[in-house]
Amino acid sequence: MTIIVTDDGFTAETWTRGYTAFGETANDVVALDVPSDTDPAAIKITPSLEMIRVDFPSFADGRGFTIARMLRLKGYTGRLRARGHIIADQYAMVRRTGFDEVEITQDLAARQPQDQWRFRADWTHNDYQTRLRG
Repeated sequence: MTIIVTDDGFTAETWTRGYTAFGETANDVVALDVPSDTDPAAIKITPSLEMIRVDFPSFADGRGFTIARMLRLKGYTGRLRARGHIIADQYAMVRRTGFDEVEITQDLAARQPQDQWRFRADWTHNDYQTRLRG
C-alpha cells in the first residue's frame, strides 16, 4: 500500500483508474506513468489526461523536477504526482516545481513520519526568492 503526501499530511490513495505506461499509444489516456528519463517535450497533453505520475528512482535524481516544471509551462493543469524516492526535505521543491502530491511507501512513511512532511508544507512562504522580495 502506498501513502499520498499533500500539504495536509498523509492520506490514502484515491486514484483508482490505473496508469498507462509512457510510450503506449492511445488517444484517450486518462493517467500516464512517466519514467524519469522522459523528454518532457515528448509528453502529449490531451483533454482526457487527468493524472501524470513521474517516477523518482533515487532521491538524488532530480530529472523529475524538470519534467514537472516543463509540463506546467506547457499548460498541463491536471493532477501531477511524484512517485518513488522522494524525502521530506525535498517536499518544498516538489511543490514549487508543480507537483500536487507525492506517493511514498509505508516503509518511507515510517522512517519519515507525517510531521516531517508537514513541517515543509508551508513551501510558498519559506523560500529564498520570497524572502528577497519581502
